[in-house]
Amino acid sequence: MNKMLRKSVLGIAGLAFTGGVFAGPIAAHAAAPVHTTPVAAVQADKPAVDMAKLIPHGVQGAQSKIDLNDEQTGNAKAIIAATKKAGMPERAAVISIGTSLQESKLENLGHLGDANDHDSLGLFQQRPTSGWGSPEQITDPEYSTTAFLKGLKQVDGWQDMPLTKAAQTVQVSAYPDAYAQWEQQAADLVAQYWNS
Repeated sequence: MNKMLRKSVLGIAGLAFTGGVFAGPIAAHAAAPVHTTPVAAVQADKPAVDMAKLIPHGVQGAQSKIDLNDEQTGNAKAIIAATKKAGMPERAAVISIGTSLQESKLENLGHLGDANDHDSLGLFQQRPTSGWGSPEQITDPEYSTTAFLKGLKQVDGWQDMPLTKAAQTVQVSAYPDAYAQWEQQAADLVAQYWNS
């Protein structure tokens, strides 16, 4: 046998042996079904947030994502803080952040002139004339989140609803299905900042 053919045969034999040794035990373990619950990645010193609680029914439809600046990140953190202060669970924060992502891209908007939808303001585009509060209150992230959460608490079974249905029940939007596209990013933000 020539030298090159000999190296090829030995190399293949070595791969077959290595593959057989490693494939045996791994294949045996892989045969048993493994049931896991997805958990968000967090820093080692922080407890993980259970993603199954954040998105109990999985996301609906195509998902959108935007890069957040410091102000938008701060507003997401303010929504989480207000949710905790209200004694509500992580899922409420996901619904709140998803709603704000749709309504304002997590920007605390003032009056936008002709581009404004009536007198809608703030993170949730709440309207003073609809009873959400004064313009000063609605543009306060804690107040506007608390107002949204009060509305959410009045929705029977909100904890088990898709984000779109829960958000739409509170917001009464002309585009009710639009909220669904933000569920993954909202859940990611809650997973990242809930325990920080």
